[in-house]
Amino acid sequence: MPLHAKNVDPFSPGSSNNPFRPTLIAVHVGLEGDAMTRIYDTVDADGHILEPLTLWDDYIDPAFRDRRPQHVIDENGAERISVEGKLLGNPRGIGSLGSIGVRQGEVKVNTLKYEEGRKGGFDPDTRIVDMDADGIDAAFLYPSLGLFTGAVEDPDLSAAMCRAYNRWLTDYCEPYPDRLFGVAMLPMQSVENAMAEMKFARETLGMCGGFLRPNPYHGKKMLSDPMYAPFWSLAEELDFSIGFHEGSTNAMPTVGVDRFEEDRAARHMVSHTMEMMLAALAVIWGGVVDRHPKLRIAFLESGGGWIAPWLDRMDRHFDDKGFNEFAPSMRPSELFKRNCWISFEPVENSIAVLADYIGPDKIMWATDYPHQDGFFPDAPKMLRERLATLSDESKHQVMAGGALGYYGIN
Repeated sequence: MPLHAKNVDPFSPGSSNNPFRPTLIAVHVGLEGDAMTRIYDTVDADGHILEPLTLWDDYIDPAFRDRRPQHVIDENGAERISVEGKLLGNPRGIGSLGSIGVRQGEVKVNTLKYEEGRKGGFDPDTRIVDMDADGIDAAFLYPSLGLFTGAVEDPDLSAAMCRAYNRWLTDYCEPYPDRLFGVAMLPMQSVENAMAEMKFARETLGMCGGFLRPNPYHGKKMLSDPMYAPFWSLAEELDFSIGFHEGSTNAMPTVGVDRFEEDRAARHMVSHTMEMMLAALAVIWGGVVDRHPKLRIAFLESGGGWIAPWLDRMDRHFDDKGFNEFAPSMRPSELFKRNCWISFEPVENSIAVLADYIGPDKIMWATDYPHQDGFFPDAPKMLRERLATLSDESKHQVMAGGALGYYGIN
């Protein structure tokens, strides 16, 4: 049981039996009442859950119940999520969201129904069993179906969906407050709504961070636009980490995918990495972290190898006085090292070199469990093989320290 009680969300179905929320410190009470500290050596910075299809029935505020997302079968027989008549999710069906094991040939993704997905995505007790099998001490958790919420057009409906999801996620994590940490979904369709949900997630649910899609929310306005300034100021004030996490849907504006309409793998490569590069450009070159020096920003699920040449290119334009009329006050690489983190996949062979280049304490890694392109089992083993040339301290920073620093746990 964590040491510090949090305010209870009265709308959460689990609230009557759940007077405590996960704390932001790694201290818990032992059987004899003695304080003990959990040591984190292996931390998954970006895992996923699988939302139950009843989430919206059980958790959404009553005023929005008639407009809640619906699980439907489309005209092609694929499972989809429908929000006010708009179909979201992979046109091939949402069953792939829980299909980790496809990489090893253990799962046939084309025949998998959503509710047949990896049980640990739905159930925290089973999740812990899988984490123990890989020696993972803690996991920070992001949505699956909820990744599509950025495509919901109505600001208040998207806010209600985020509120329902964040309530449910807190209850999912509650049995393991020092091992499972929920990351809040924020409704950036309205800056005011996103700020309200950030406060609720931090002050009522005890969450330490939230995420946005890197795709534009308001036409062509980038995240450096002045309209977002109050949001960034509040994140600083609340000491609330903000990550960018792409999702496999083109329902939001997505750079470059129109050039590879028939090639799903190419679209996935383009959307995740290039949208994240643009978000990094807006946050770093666009001056967000320059103007808000206490922010903690992460770039997730897009690979990590691109960050070095991208920072080099920003620095090059910073140094060229003919190009830098919109430059921040500090070199972009310095701003990154002060305010930003990036997550690598366990199979990236550049990770040890870039740990030296950008600092091992600015690097995280992710299983992406239980998604189709995730890494289970043996993600930590894959990483350690690639980190073999580094010092023990650098290895620890990559395996755990970077994530703990980003989420404000250490």
